[in-house]
Amino acid sequence: MAGQADDLPYRPCVGIVLINNKGEIFVGRRADTRPDAWQMPQGGIDDGEELLGASLRELAEETGVTTCEVIAVTPDWLTYDFPSDMVRTGIKARYRGQKQKWILARFTGAESEIDLSGHSAEFDAWQWVGSDQVLRLIVEFKRPVYQTVIDHFAQHLSR
Repeated sequence: MAGQADDLPYRPCVGIVLINNKGEIFVGRRADTRPDAWQMPQGGIDDGEELLGASLRELAEETGVTTCEVIAVTPDWLTYDFPSDMVRTGIKARYRGQKQKWILARFTGAESEIDLSGHSAEFDAWQWVGSDQVLRLIVEFKRPVYQTVIDHFAQHLSR
């Protein structure tokens, strides 16, 4: 199975580091994963879609948030592989993992704007946390990418 997965491409995606005025990071608890798995909003880039458009679409779909200002973008694509013990269905059957560009955005709306009941209902809970806590909450196979993203945007983040 590992040999087959190594031959698959990476899925192009965006990730969004949404921060509040304190520099705390939005994380959502995945509705489809137990034990609890928390992550920042992320998702695929549709054919013909630009990076910024994809990131704002994903953010709105997963969190309801449309009121934000984009601050920065990671310069390079960051990749992670899906764990070999993950069931390979859906996108995991077509891709070995994900390659992502990350957007840093400041939430400028009211918290009442946050609505997790979007079309995909990816998250069932959310919270604002410091960057150190993000790294403790995230699933292990995504930690290296999250560490790189947090290091890149560190000047804007609360620990």
